[in-house]
Amino acid sequence: MSGVVVSGLGVAAPCGLTTADFWASLVGGRSAFTPARALPGSGIIAAEIAESVDFRGLPIPVPGACDRSALLAVAAAREAMADAGLTPGSVAPERVAVVIGNGGGGLTSLDTQYERLFVENKRPHPFAVVRAMGSSSASWVSIAFGAQGPCFVVASACASGTQAIGVAAQLVRAGIVDVAIAGGTEAPLSRGTLQAWNAMKIMSRTGCRPFSRDRDGLVVAEGAGIVILEREAHARARGRRPEVAVAGLGSGADAGDIVAPSSEGMARAMRAALAEADLSPADIAYVNAHGTGTRANDRTEVQALRAVFGEAVPPVSSTKAVTGHALGAAGGLEAVATVLAMTRSLAPPTAHLTDPDPELDIDAIPVEARAMPIAAAMSNSFAFGGLNASLVLRQI
Repeated sequence: MSGVVVSGLGVAAPCGLTTADFWASLVGGRSAFTPARALPGSGIIAAEIAESVDFRGLPIPVPGACDRSALLAVAAAREAMADAGLTPGSVAPERVAVVIGNGGGGLTSLDTQYERLFVENKRPHPFAVVRAMGSSSASWVSIAFGAQGPCFVVASACASGTQAIGVAAQLVRAGIVDVAIAGGTEAPLSRGTLQAWNAMKIMSRTGCRPFSRDRDGLVVAEGAGIVILEREAHARARGRRPEVAVAGLGSGADAGDIVAPSSEGMARAMRAALAEADLSPADIAYVNAHGTGTRANDRTEVQALRAVFGEAVPPVSSTKAVTGHALGAAGGLEAVATVLAMTRSLAPPTAHLTDPDPELDIDAIPVEARAMPIAAAMSNSFAFGGLNASLVLRQI
């Protein structure tokens, strides 16, 4: 991945609608978990952006044709583009790619249309198709910022955002584009989707507590995390001084169980990312874990970390204790968190980790952020379907 740098960051998340607020929440351990608005009285909690937030004013010509996941993606991309000092037309538009991870896509729109059709006996809305398209988030980002290069969605469940960033970096490295708008977005907090997750019996009723002895499941979230990637020479020619490069992506499938995680598959992805980055396990100072807070994931991920790092597992934290699990957007949000940790020499904590599970026995950075140099870091995403992705980032 030589020469592919991160030049801009943007988020739209329940714990922060800007990277500054997002980072303050991560460092301060301030979660945004509330009773799910779509299922009042059910006891189900979610991480959702406040109802009072108004996404009007985004550079979208027809907002009514957008699913919420697309709105979040455009909002995060707008901040990332501004952070990178880019405007529509400042780069040849055909040299700008858009690669967005999205696990579901159009989920809230589908729920709304099914209710219109089957409950209210109304015809679907004329924009029903374009709202529900899985690819719509990438399309709307390209429209909003005039990006005419390769444009597509990566759909690999909860590994989508990480895979999207890795694939986008490969496009830049190959010289196909100069700039890529990449990351993940998800808006899954509809009645149907939440009930479907609830049926799996892995949702917490009390809050996400990864690596904790009393962890009781995940909290489904909405949000978007976007990074701007570009050739280092291109960024410097614009007067930018990038601090972090994308060094490697490891990606693979378990080819096993559709839901049960595999430590072997996770370890393969981590080793592949390290190999592409030409780094050794000892070079990694910090790992942003997938860390969902389910008993199976946390246990299996720690087994994989030990397989890769041996007894010298570096400090690890799960930012899902604050953000919740934003599914296809998780990798995008966590990549942003990892870049911020590196540039600030401050590892975010695993919030609420007051009683670490002794069987896991890792340094999960409990409760308080830790000042430390982070020359290289890893961000992990391990998804249903046995889809694993690890991203390695390094300081320049």
